[in-house]
Amino acid sequence: MKIDKAIWLYGLSGAGKSTIAKELNNILIENKIPHVLLDGDDLRSGINKDLGFSNKDRNENIRRAAELADLLMRQNVISICSFITPFYALRKMVKEILKEKVVLVFINTPIEVCTQRDVKGLYAKAKTNVIKEFTGISSQFEDISNGDIVISTTNKSPRQCAEDILSKILR
Repeated sequence: MKIDKAIWLYGLSGAGKSTIAKELNNILIENKIPHVLLDGDDLRSGINKDLGFSNKDRNENIRRAAELADLLMRQNVISICSFITPFYALRKMVKEILKEKVVLVFINTPIEVCTQRDVKGLYAKAKTNVIKEFTGISSQFEDISNGDIVISTTNKSPRQCAEDILSKILR
């Protein structure tokens, strides 16, 4: 198995990005492929903890993540990136930074399913305005048409989704 791309998973909160990213991580470990998992929650608790959720801060969060993925790719380390990335302009910026080294994967999960999976209670908080500018509720998720791969999670396990992603990348 030879992969020479950063894998950028994007979609709504609760879509399954992190879970699928962990399955991709497991598959790459099994195949002894050097990689790193960059997850939005993890980066926001460390390197990006100074950022909020304004549009300016969201842009900077994604820019830093893409730049980090680029640094890693230059060292032949694959990056599995898991970020909501709700705006077309953000996904375009990721493509501009990573160029041909990235494959954008839209994790296509209906908001109703995301709300049911909401283990953190974020959708409930967003619906009562405790959380402002929450993607899918008070902040939009823009057109997905610039995704290279679209994966539906409603009828597949996370492992199957990860295997589907890899099979499409390896084609």
